[in-house]
This record gives sequence, C-alpha cells and structure tokens, in this order.
Amino acid sequence: MADGSGAIVGLGEILWDLFPGGKQLGGAPFNFTFHCHQLGHESYMVSRIGDDQLGREIRDAVGPLGLNSMYLQSDDQHPTGTVRVEVDAQGQPSYTITPKVAYDYLGWDDRLHILFSQASAVCFGTLIQRSALARQTVQHALRAAQASLIVYDINLRQSFYNREIIEESMRASRWLKLNDVELKRLHEMLGLKRQGDAGALAQLRKRYGLELVCLTRGAHGCLIQTADEEIAVPGLPVVVADTVGAGDAFTAGLVVYTLEGRTLDDAAVFANRLAAQVASLVGGTPTIDRRTLEGHCANGLLPDQPR
Repeated sequence: MADGSGAIVGLGEILWDLFPGGKQLGGAPFNFTFHCHQLGHESYMVSRIGDDQLGREIRDAVGPLGLNSMYLQSDDQHPTGTVRVEVDAQGQPSYTITPKVAYDYLGWDDRLHILFSQASAVCFGTLIQRSALARQTVQHALRAAQASLIVYDINLRQSFYNREIIEESMRASRWLKLNDVELKRLHEMLGLKRQGDAGALAQLRKRYGLELVCLTRGAHGCLIQTADEEIAVPGLPVVVADTVGAGDAFTAGLVVYTLEGRTLDDAAVFANRLAAQVASLVGGTPTIDRRTLEGHCANGLLPDQPR
C-alpha cells in the first residue's frame, strides 16, 4: 500500500449531496481529491464519516472511484454529513448543510502528521472549520504541511464562516482560490478598496502574504494573479447541467499542472476547460479523460457535451 509520500491531500468534508433525483458523493475537498486522482496523481481524502449506513456507503463508493478510504475516520456518535442541493434553471446550486455531523469532529493523530508532513499539496476550505475540534485539526495539518503547496479554496457556505477563520486560513496558505460571489463577500467583510477584480486580488495577495490568488468567474472564465503574472482566461460556451464541483475541478487542474512544472498560463487554460467540462455534466465527480481534454486545449476545441 502506498504511504502517501508526495501525495495530494484533500482536507475537510466528504458527504452525500442529496439532489431531488437522488444522492451523490460530494463535499468540495472530496471533489478536488477525486479530480486530482483522475488526473493521474496519488491523492488522499482526510475526513470523518459516521458509523452508519451512509458512512458505509461512502466507503463502498470511494473504492470504485480509485480512492483509498484509509484516512476516513469513523464516528459512532455523529452521523455522516449530508447536504440538500437544489439547482436552479441556470444550473446554479443552493445548499442546506446538516450541522453537527461526523466531519465536525475530525481528530488529529500520528498517521495524519506523517501524511501531511510528506504531502506535495494540501487543499482545504472553510466549512470544515465551523467546529472547534475540526478547526484545531486543520491547524495541526497546515503546520505539518508547511513544506507543501497549501491551497485555501474558500468555499463559503451559508453562515458557517467568520472573519477570523478566513484571515487565519489565508495567512496559513500559499494560494487562495475564490469565486466572484465570495470576492464580493470579502470586499464587505475585509473592507477591500473598490479597485476592480485585479485590484482586489492584489490587495488580498499582499495583505495575507499569498503567492497566488485565483478568481473563478463562472461563464466568464478566470483571473489568476501572482507578483509577476496576471492571466485572464475567457469562459467557454457550454450547456450547463449544474455547476456542482466545477470550481473544485478547476482547483485540481491548476494544482496538478503546477506540480508537474507546467507554465501558469497552460495550467489556467487546462483548469478552465476541466471546470467547463464538469459543469456540462451532472454532479461534482463525472469521469473525464485527461488526454481528450488536453487534446481540446491544444486544438482550441470546446469541451465534449453530453449527447
């Protein structure tokens, strides 16, 4: 069995997204982890699930996806996480997140210290930090992973966040990824100056010591900024099934290409196309062929659409 050395790690919630038509495995860090694995990198999900039927179904589901459940803790006191998802006519999801579930009680142990201290990249978000215990575990993980590429994919959900958690998370990270709605919230919360998107990213980057800030703009593509580069990639015209997991796929594409030594420009184009492909399909973890997608990037083709 692989020991996780140099692996990409998703840290946070794994849960069931409860759609009107049935349930699908989800959680932003899990979606990220799945796509990193699908793109050819050893990847592990660190989370906690209930010792219940839904938890057992998660363990049964991750194997066929090619992922290992060895870092999914089991909780006999709290249920597996669930989220009710409603998707509007434009494919935009809204979420009702169940409180006090297993991932809120994610604990720290020696195995996790080894995993995070050897990881090549770690991606985490805000929801996992809504409870004091899980937040403490995240802090332990980020300290252990100081040599890694630490990515804060902010993923603000409902009211499960505050300024202290957000600022602490940004200061502990090398990259920040957010969408245009989240940027608007940060404008209000942090008192950013009204200098346009590029100006806002520069303020965040400098204020919190970030190496890279990435803004996803849905149908309008993305804007990525470092101290030396600013890259804007336009959106792709696709028929949106739902946008669940598209941002998580984007983060995975950007991280994977960066770890492989690709240019930031190439990484941005690939991540943008991967996100568009996911948005054109149902759910956050559709099967995508990397070679086909890279061929589309090289030839300027649109992502495949479901038939």
